[in-house]
Amino acid sequence: MSETPAAGHRTTGTREHTAATEAAPVTGAGNPDRGADRLLLEMVRRSGAWPYVYAVTALAGAVVELMLPGALGRAVDVLVSPAGDPAGVLVLCASLVATVVACDAVAVLASGSGGAQAARLLRERVVRHILAVGPAMSRRHPAGDLVTRAGTNAEEVGAAPEALITAVSLLVPAAGSLVALALIDPWLAVAFAAGLAVILLVLRAFLRETTAVSSGYQEAQSDIASRLIDALAGARTIAAAGTEEQEVRRVLAPLTRLRAFGMAVWRVNARAGVQAAIVVPLLETAVIGVGGLRLAAGALTAGELFAAARYAVLGAGIGSALGYLNRLARARSAARRVRQVLDLPAPTYGNEEPPGAGAERGRLELRGVSAYADGRPVLRDIDLTVPGGAALAVVGRSGSGKSALAAVAGRLLDPGSGEVLLDGVPLPRLSRAALRGAAGYAFERPVLFGHTLREAIAPGGSDEAVRAAGKAAAADAFIRRLPRAYDTPVEEAPMSGGERQRVGLARAFAHDGRLLILDDATSSLDTVTEYQVARALTEELRDRTRLIVAHRAATAARADLVVWLEDGRIRGRGTHEMLWRDPLYRAVFQVTGQAAGQVTDEAADEAADEAAIPGRGGDGPESTPRSPHDSVAPRHSPPVTPPASSPTASPAPSPAPPPAPSATPSPVAEPR
Repeated sequence: MSETPAAGHRTTGTREHTAATEAAPVTGAGNPDRGADRLLLEMVRRSGAWPYVYAVTALAGAVVELMLPGALGRAVDVLVSPAGDPAGVLVLCASLVATVVACDAVAVLASGSGGAQAARLLRERVVRHILAVGPAMSRRHPAGDLVTRAGTNAEEVGAAPEALITAVSLLVPAAGSLVALALIDPWLAVAFAAGLAVILLVLRAFLRETTAVSSGYQEAQSDIASRLIDALAGARTIAAAGTEEQEVRRVLAPLTRLRAFGMAVWRVNARAGVQAAIVVPLLETAVIGVGGLRLAAGALTAGELFAAARYAVLGAGIGSALGYLNRLARARSAARRVRQVLDLPAPTYGNEEPPGAGAERGRLELRGVSAYADGRPVLRDIDLTVPGGAALAVVGRSGSGKSALAAVAGRLLDPGSGEVLLDGVPLPRLSRAALRGAAGYAFERPVLFGHTLREAIAPGGSDEAVRAAGKAAAADAFIRRLPRAYDTPVEEAPMSGGERQRVGLARAFAHDGRLLILDDATSSLDTVTEYQVARALTEELRDRTRLIVAHRAATAARADLVVWLEDGRIRGRGTHEMLWRDPLYRAVFQVTGQAAGQVTDEAADEAADEAAIPGRGGDGPESTPRSPHDSVAPRHSPPVTPPASSPTASPAPSPAPPPAPSATPSPVAEPR
């Protein structure tokens, strides 16, 4: 068994970011508002033809509306003139009105279709990015928060094209009215411009305040969603503990903050509405008043005064943009939240393939690896080599870095410094397909994807491959007892925690890679089943390199090499028999607070653990022979045989002396 000697403590210099972070710079990180605005404009561009259709019809309708007051004013002059012929002017007015109605109808269709298209595209992009980033995303954002950002916030961003185009199109009547009034009489334009400036100031303040308040409202919504998802995940525990009322209070704790932001939104809307309700009539009155004075002075005709009044009403319609600006403000704050998700870089991959079959296919190397999670180090200067086809057990107390080492080995976590190589190729240089094809995982709480159990184990796999994986994971028997066996839908298959783990193991076994990583994937298995799975790992899967996060001494004893982690560093390495001499290593497998000789519910697990004590029984072909180190076995461990149902179990050794009365915990018992 070859291995790289442990590196001494060394300084890695400034902490490096993950490889993914180095490869993909964060967009818009310096100015969140600028990044959000770019996303809004991008959604307008990428929403197909609908936003452009809406823009054309909205602007065309605005232009036609600008022509209508002049035509109506001309009609008034013609009607009051004895020699006038109103027929042509009335036809023109009717045509303009019909055009405005047609433009509005097409605009409504285009705005709805464009908003739906934008929301769909953004949701797809966000979901793809979340899954591409992988576990790093869930470490940054809670599940409920991600659901809110990909759902509600993406929909609000989808409404941005309509709100933005409408807000811009409302500027056309205002600007056109100002020009038209200037052409009729400059004094009318001066009166209109003064009122228009006040309206624009009101709208600007409204947009700024609404954006800030909407952001807080959306964050409070997201907080409630995250807490609710956590509560649903722990529903059984909550029911068993009778803590429903406490959980209701915890989930709804942000409700006060949500209400405060909601009230703030309404206050901002009310204040802006009151201001607009005061300014708009004053503007119209000012224009009509100035027009009346000019009419009395003989500078205007009755038709021009009527047209001026209509232009004042049309131009002041920009005050109705409050509703659209409110939607735009919500879309902008939602875009900021979505942008935060999209700015988290996904891992980058190369285009290399691991070498083909060789003497050491599956050789895993970690060179000076340090890794970080949530800003704290979880691995420190790890140097390790695992030959191809070997079994490595990773042991250590909770928080020692076992799962981090398993994640780094298959690139579910990129190291902050150092590198990980598979068959001599650094993992970032492998293509995504090559990496996922080479490394298979099984976890403590597997999530089963696919419609049926067959699809959950091996999508597209043959019946023989699925059955073989099920047998290796000791899942075949209980699956075949189901009414539809492997074709049973996952949601209709009643499974215990251990059975679900076995299906997860079967999925990992069916994955024909060169590296198999088990992150506490047998923690819910009973002793007999764990023994069967362990035998499959050592016999049927011996052509793969196996990295096993172990909590049981029996599991560590079956491995070719054991790495003992403490505070993210390698505390010791070697065989289980060698490390067992260290009382601190033995303490890793102890049950805290269990008195020696005390009978507990874990008696079945002790049977498997006893086989792990050097020279104290065995697991059939994997038994550790007696050696001169038998004396290092813990004195207080009772003699236990391997599982009786195992066909290859060896006879139990002679009983050891009974344990002395002591409060010292049994070194081989362990918590479940």
